[in-house]
Order: sequence, then C-alpha cells, then structure tokens
Amino acid sequence: MSETRKTTVYLDADAYRRLKRIAQQQGRPTAELVREAVAEYAERHGSRPWPNSIGAAHSGLGDLAENAESYLDGFGEE
Repeated sequence: MSETRKTTVYLDADAYRRLKRIAQQQGRPTAELVREAVAEYAERHGSRPWPNSIGAAHSGLGDLAENAESYLDGFGEE
C-alpha cells in the first residue's frame, strides 16, 4: 500500500449531500469516494513524463528551431 497523507477539503453543502447519498447507495465511505475522484483527476490532468527518446540526439545546429523550415526545404521531393 502506498503512503497516504491527510488533508482537509471543504465542500459546498449541496455537493456534500450528494456525495453522502452516493456513498450510502454504494455502501462506501465518503472519504473513499473523494480519494477515488482525486486519483482519477490527477491521472487525467497530471503531467506525464517525456519519452526517453525526446532530446536524445544532438544535431550540432544551434539555430535548428529558428530555421527549421529552411533546413526542410526540398525535403520529400524527388
């Protein structure tokens, strides 16, 4: 099991009533529903690591980003 941290969350009264109702219907604690919702949100919106291949090569061209179009001029043409 991963390490857990305690925090306090303030909910408006309507959201809290709905959360309590859902928890009761599912037979689960409200805290479990909040943890699940936060985990899902963090998974969807959290940063993802860059693939290891990004930045793995060095072109030796200090102006590649600024002049990419000129370097690609004629690329793909016979």
